[in-house]
Amino acid sequence: MLQILSLKLAKTPVDCGLIELYGYVAVRDNLDPLLNYVVNFSRGDPIVVEQGSLIYMAGPKRGIEMVDLTLIEYDLRVKTGQEEKDDLQLIDGASIIGPAGIWNQPFTKCIPGDYGAVEITLSRLEGAVEATVEVLISEVQSSFDLSLSLTNELNKGIWLFDGAIAESCSLKRSVVAVLMDSLVDLEFKLGSLSSSPDQRHCSFEAKTHGHDTQEIKTALALISVRVTWSTLPSGLG
Repeated sequence: MLQILSLKLAKTPVDCGLIELYGYVAVRDNLDPLLNYVVNFSRGDPIVVEQGSLIYMAGPKRGIEMVDLTLIEYDLRVKTGQEEKDDLQLIDGASIIGPAGIWNQPFTKCIPGDYGAVEITLSRLEGAVEATVEVLISEVQSSFDLSLSLTNELNKGIWLFDGAIAESCSLKRSVVAVLMDSLVDLEFKLGSLSSSPDQRHCSFEAKTHGHDTQEIKTALALISVRVTWSTLPSGLG
């Protein structure tokens, strides 16, 4: 399987501080010719970033196969004014990732464009399974900020969520490829004006099927975690 670990805004137009960024990064593999979106922001709802910032990844919606060639398509633009015709093209095109190269280690590829560059960090994983992470926040005592990342032996953390929690809710479902039998750690960072910062962890051992659950009780809320394990139709990635 192929896992995209992070996207970073490596370079921006000259004399730019914060910019509004929109567009998409998506993957096509042999399992499905349709786009599997990793990033997808509309012009009406861009993200605000600066040089060196990580770009929040909402996807992929399913695991990415790495048996043959995989195509990564991208079209990211900088919003500059009222009209789309005035916007700057950050990156536009496609990159092919094949099975030749290092496996089970992160590697970084720079994607240059007319008005900047994006660094994408990936890992080809041999013998990987698909982990679907679902998080329910309940018994919310007061509003708080929550950051969630997933770490294992191959990476320092995949950013899954960063935002404010005001009431009971479910976080977006996240799909991550991990090595079979590896230990997967979810790190929750909670903070609010009325309490000290709190950091919690829960860990799971990756397997081919089934699911695992854990609950984390904090002063701010109850966090219920469910991880469902599966393999791609082609078997272990």
